[in-house]
Amino acid sequence: MVWNSAVTNAAVDQAPARPLALAIDVGGTKVEAALVDDAARVAPGTRHREATGAENTRDGIADAVRRVIDATLASAPPGSRITGAGVGSAGPISLERGTVSPLNLAAWRDFPLAALVAEQSGIPNPTLRLDGLCILLAEHWAGALRGYRTAMGMVVSTGIGGGLLIEGRLVGGRTGNAGHVGQIQLHTHEQPGRDLTVTLEGIAAGPRVVAWAQQQGWQGRTGEDLAAGYAAGDPIAVAAVQRCARAIGEGIASVCALVDLEAVAIGGGFSRVTPELFDLIRATVAEVAPLDTIPGVEILPSALSDEGPLIGAAGLVHRADLLP
Repeated sequence: MVWNSAVTNAAVDQAPARPLALAIDVGGTKVEAALVDDAARVAPGTRHREATGAENTRDGIADAVRRVIDATLASAPPGSRITGAGVGSAGPISLERGTVSPLNLAAWRDFPLAALVAEQSGIPNPTLRLDGLCILLAEHWAGALRGYRTAMGMVVSTGIGGGLLIEGRLVGGRTGNAGHVGQIQLHTHEQPGRDLTVTLEGIAAGPRVVAWAQQQGWQGRTGEDLAAGYAAGDPIAVAAVQRCARAIGEGIASVCALVDLEAVAIGGGFSRVTPELFDLIRATVAEVAPLDTIPGVEILPSALSDEGPLIGAAGLVHRADLLP
């Protein structure tokens, strides 16, 4: 179904513009929206961002989503043909209900995100998927994972997300949460019940790495500070980054044992803490791999910079053939 933007009254004398998708990415720090064409290109001037944040309210986060949708649609080029909306969100999500409950946004529990996007944009039936699956879709469609058939995409940022490609098909799972690699457990629980500190995300997400360094006496405050400290050889910053890389490597080795990955592409702001991070991850996989078949898996930086989540969300529309 084609949805016509408010600017389609402009005369278009050239060949029809490429179809666009409204792409929305909701995370623990920010929500972004943009228009992305069917060649995986973000339309210039259409990308807009608002803060979300762990301390924000339910309505405050919803208003941020509304604002980026409004700003993106208002910046649509003349003659735009918007064919659908794709939404990637931190999870867990519910495909059945169109709701999201991001672990890093406590105010949103069972929030009806798909309905909000449809109402605000006027685009019916938006496609909602886990943000990690969107990252994988972007890399497989237009990034570092082109040509692979069994692979994982990861984002290492405020949280850690992931998505799986198995024998050329994206994996959604029973509820839509397959690929939630940030929640695989790397240590045994010491107390009963849920303990997110023993997960990959609880150890290696950017804020968790910074917090661990501070507990060791480091005086910095942000991931950027940690990157500078690592570059300067600060021993605590170096230890924190090495600990992060080891956790990521252990997580990748575990996934490889289960699904025999050919490649992993990693993006997200904290994945750029140092160019040495990927060598540290590769060294860990080689060291700890429980099977001799695992070393040699390709571990690659994202080829899409910070546009990957939006390109992946747009891919839910443009590359729906890959969806489970």
